[in-house]
Amino acid sequence: MTGTPAADILLLRKMHPLVESVLDSRFTVHRLEGAADPEALLAEVGPRIRGLCVGGGVDGAMMDRLPNLELIANFGVGYDSVDAAGAARRNVIVTNTPDVLTDEVADLAIGLTLATIRRLPQADRYLREGHWPKGPFPLTASLRGRRIGILGLGRIGKAIAKRFEGFEVEIDYYGRSRQADVAYTYHDSVIGLARAVHVLVVVAPGGAETKGLVDAAILEALGPEGILVNVARGSVVDEAALVAALKAGTILGAGLDVFENEPHVPADLAALGNTVLLPHVGSASDHTRAAMAQLVVDNVLSWFEGRGPLTPVAETPWSERT
Repeated sequence: MTGTPAADILLLRKMHPLVESVLDSRFTVHRLEGAADPEALLAEVGPRIRGLCVGGGVDGAMMDRLPNLELIANFGVGYDSVDAAGAARRNVIVTNTPDVLTDEVADLAIGLTLATIRRLPQADRYLREGHWPKGPFPLTASLRGRRIGILGLGRIGKAIAKRFEGFEVEIDYYGRSRQADVAYTYHDSVIGLARAVHVLVVVAPGGAETKGLVDAAILEALGPEGILVNVARGSVVDEAALVAALKAGTILGAGLDVFENEPHVPADLAALGNTVLLPHVGSASDHTRAAMAQLVVDNVLSWFEGRGPLTPVAETPWSERT
């Protein structure tokens, strides 16, 4: 768009090709990753940077290097690794990419739940390794008769619950408050939810408030027939407590798409046979990542064309500034 004002944009790391190509055509783009001297580059261009496009990992120290920063456009719905409160104090808007990845993550949550309960990866390996002629694969648990608990009934949580309705299972949830327009059974504590259900699906946001929320006590409450599924953030689950619970049979199994220290997964966790582990691929389809990239671009263009952000996060609400 020819009306887009000239502005300097900083990329901390490589981003989706759509983001990079559009920004290159409309703005002056600086790339920290791959720079011969990142510190020298920041010192030189930092005062000129007005926009920052990232996939997380922005703290106050980085913002202080960019004194004229106006916008942080985050690639992803989760932004717990962006200091949004610090951005608000500096009068910087933060945007994310909600909605466009909801269906993809919800689909994966269902698939991960079924794969964990029915041990689909294990059955695949059993066949490939030539064991079938020696005897059938062992019987597995079933989704039949199980009650599903959704920990965090936001956009993605509701999409997951809607999909589970098709399996004719009972659905419970926990959130900060009861939602009047939801017919599912509400619990006012995580441990109460865990005691009531057989499958606990974690969709709560990351951050300090939810760090280690699913701990040893929650896993014990879930019980020996319980399945934990996490498609939210690895920080929400106490990983050491989870490994211990899986080893001891405190719970039956776990399906995880996220981990505490990605991309590093504890060897003890990877070695367990009652887990299904994925490398954080909840939104990782060509279709959805392109939609996320487009929303990053749309936020940047809308901001620098003077129309405000399209999807500001709660900590930096645009409506309060207009």
